Amino acid sequence: MQYSEIMIRYGELSTKGKNRMRFINKLKSNMKHVLSVYPDVTVQAERDRAHIYLNGTNYQPVAESIEQIFGIQAFSPVYRVEKTVSAIKKAVQDVMLSIYQEGMTFKITGKRSDHTFELDSRELNQIMGNAVFDVLPQIKAQMKQPDINLKIEIREEAAYLSYENVKGAGGLPVGTAGRGMLMLSGGIDSPVAGYLALKRGVDIEAVHFASPPYTSPGALKKAQELTRKLTKFGGNIQFIEVPFTEIQEEIKDKVPEAYLMTLTRRFMMRITDRIRQERGGLVIINGESLGQVASQTLESMQAINAVTTTPVIRPVVTMDKLEIINIAQKIDTFDLSIQPFEDCCTIFAPDRPKTNPKIKNVEQYEARLDIEGLVNRAVSGIKIIEITPQATDDALDELIDDLL
Repeated sequence: MQYSEIMIRYGELSTKGKNRMRFINKLKSNMKHVLSVYPDVTVQAERDRAHIYLNGTNYQPVAESIEQIFGIQAFSPVYRVEKTVSAIKKAVQDVMLSIYQEGMTFKITGKRSDHTFELDSRELNQIMGNAVFDVLPQIKAQMKQPDINLKIEIREEAAYLSYENVKGAGGLPVGTAGRGMLMLSGGIDSPVAGYLALKRGVDIEAVHFASPPYTSPGALKKAQELTRKLTKFGGNIQFIEVPFTEIQEEIKDKVPEAYLMTLTRRFMMRITDRIRQERGGLVIINGESLGQVASQTLESMQAINAVTTTPVIRPVVTMDKLEIINIAQKIDTFDLSIQPFEDCCTIFAPDRPKTNPKIKNVEQYEARLDIEGLVNRAVSGIKIIEITPQATDDALDELIDDLL
């Protein structure tokens, strides 16, 4: 027998009251985006659960995709069976023969949504239980915590059988908590920060700073591929490339070396905030981890943050490097993140950056620069593409060729 559908159970959505259908509809949209790589798969979402119809598609890869979509508590692969007692009985026997191992216990859990069906739930349990004993006389029934709980649901259009319960990713559907701008470098930390924001329902847009010729097309492609890795948790993501060469050259030319990083990060924050404002974002998200590098001391964070009143979310701020790496490996971004491409934060990095920059000094050095003009030119030069789950490496190569 082949699975016909996957039944989805919602997680925290059960607590959302009057907003429940808004959350469910967003989850439905996200599932459609993520599963768009399977052209025959269709999605239906109802108030109590959702259904993924496989329509002949192999179950295993679809299940692996579903496991990573935020907003799903659990799911079960399901067999569709003709709604007759004889057909259900045969399906029950076939399923049990295929999964039974010596010493296993079982129970039948029947549910009749279609009350015109000839058997009620009690009769369904009894008759189908006896059908199992007919082919597995040695098996034992057990009502509490059996090894196999074979569920039979009689719906209007057919009968459905399931016995597996697979844990989902939990969290909230991406997009239900508003939009945030993720400052995405090519490193390990920022994709993990993006993943954790997605888990709480934030719809992220990836803002990446590029400084050609100091940063290469390979570095840009790497950032886009990291963005694509994040699409499997909730669907398409807008990737925003910011031209940053002029700003970095100006800073390097006119600012003492010890303050290069502080001013660079302040400009990044200003530009990200301007993009957020223009695109309806609510927060800025970054991958700063306290004390990890010179720009991530509390004093540096305070100096960098001073350019905006927008909330800045730092999901990994209290994590050490090993904790962040563990998540990066789990979400399959680590191997990509450690590829040796220079990014904007490393190309002009000073040997001895200031770890406790003084706001007075920062503002004095910035007075040498045309802040408004530099920010305006960078924002007016942004390039935006949509990264989708089905984007292939070849497709990303073509996108990069178009942008260069």
